[in-house]
Amino acid sequence: MVKKTETKITTIEREYIIPLREKSRVVPRYKKTPKAVKTIREFLVRHMKIYDGDLRKIKIDSYLNEYLWFRGIRKHPHKIKVKATKEIVDGKEFVRVELVDYPTDLKFKKLRAERFDKKSEEAGKKKKDKKEEPKTEKKEEKEKKEEEKENKSAVVEAGGEFEKAAAKQAKHATIEAGRIKQMTKQRHQMRKALAK
Repeated sequence: MVKKTETKITTIEREYIIPLREKSRVVPRYKKTPKAVKTIREFLVRHMKIYDGDLRKIKIDSYLNEYLWFRGIRKHPHKIKVKATKEIVDGKEFVRVELVDYPTDLKFKKLRAERFDKKSEEAGKKKKDKKEEPKTEKKEEKEKKEEEKENKSAVVEAGGEFEKAAAKQAKHATIEAGRIKQMTKQRHQMRKALAK
């Protein structure tokens, strides 16, 4: 017999406003944003009590990273408000960091990504449901679809012939109208100087 061990998961959530200006002031301009990222990690290691001091246990959200790098390597934001979530799973601990106040462009980008994820999950569920259906129902559905396609093609062909006939009549009517206009049109008198 194999014993199943239950995993204990504990989470701690906190919000911080992290000052970034002081630490990055001493580094050269071309290293300011990387130093800001490292400052966030160091701050959270200290405040979320990761005792071994491993910076790799801090997982920075992609939107937070994008917000930090938005103005380039030289001009990062001077302070930032984040939400840190510490998770302990079977003695292993790590911290996820997310941005609290999203700017409008990142907010819309995140919503779009969430909608895309939701649609892909629904599509995956539909595929699973289709795989579980018996094969006999699939054959019946295929036959119905083929009949519908044939009916649609017949309607389209009949409609196409009708449209061709209507277009032909309209063409002849416009040609006749043009001829009648030309016949009834009065010609201007030519100037005497040109008539000579």
